[in-house]
Amino acid sequence: MNVLLLLSIILFILMASIGGKKGVRSFIALFLNFVIVISTVLVMNDPDANPIILTLVACSLISAISLFYINKVNSKTVLAFLATIVTTLLLLSFIFLLTNQAMIHGFGEEESDSLTIYSVYIGLDFLKIAISVIIMSTIGAIVDAAISITSPMREIFDQHPKISRQELFRSGMTIGRDILNTSSNTLFFAFFGGYIGLLIWFKDLDYSFGEVLNAKVFANELITIFIAGMGVIIVIPIAAWMTANYLVKK
Repeated sequence: MNVLLLLSIILFILMASIGGKKGVRSFIALFLNFVIVISTVLVMNDPDANPIILTLVACSLISAISLFYINKVNSKTVLAFLATIVTTLLLLSFIFLLTNQAMIHGFGEEESDSLTIYSVYIGLDFLKIAISVIIMSTIGAIVDAAISITSPMREIFDQHPKISRQELFRSGMTIGRDILNTSSNTLFFAFFGGYIGLLIWFKDLDYSFGEVLNAKVFANELITIFIAGMGVIIVIPIAAWMTANYLVKK
């Protein structure tokens, strides 16, 4: 049996046994999101397509599936979805500016040897592709942080329906501060776990600390982690404010 198929079966069994029906929906949502990402990448091969627009549409679909399909349509998921969209739009201009100024789009010199046999004249705007990669890399962390704020705030309001808007907002911010550290560590160690081979390669090439920081392949991933962390930070007050205003007004 193929290893990937075996691991998928084990993952499905664990998610179904622990999460029940919601675990099964989570597994299906994971597959659907994978299909969306692959489809988006295939459409990006068209030089006439705009990668940023395609990515925003794909991220909206991924957010909707991750929130509405798994947790159904309710105030918690709707508010988390809106907070995710607002945060992504706020980050978009900053991502474009930073990617353009940092010159992290395209290929680094470390990748030049493996690309010598291929033609790089493929008619695609690598700046837009780099922006799309950053947006796609941040959406998961933003959605996770948003639902982690709106869901407990809804539970607090259900238990204390007479709570004021300010108190509910402060409770949401307190929850956000608690998850901020763990979210930042998750992003940080996910980067080093996935690129520890690259760091060992830099060591074998006798790169100085400055050369490592200025390597395009390293800076690209590090900037992505920083922007994802910024997205998590920004979505906390947005989700808390939107949830507090909606629930208390309702």
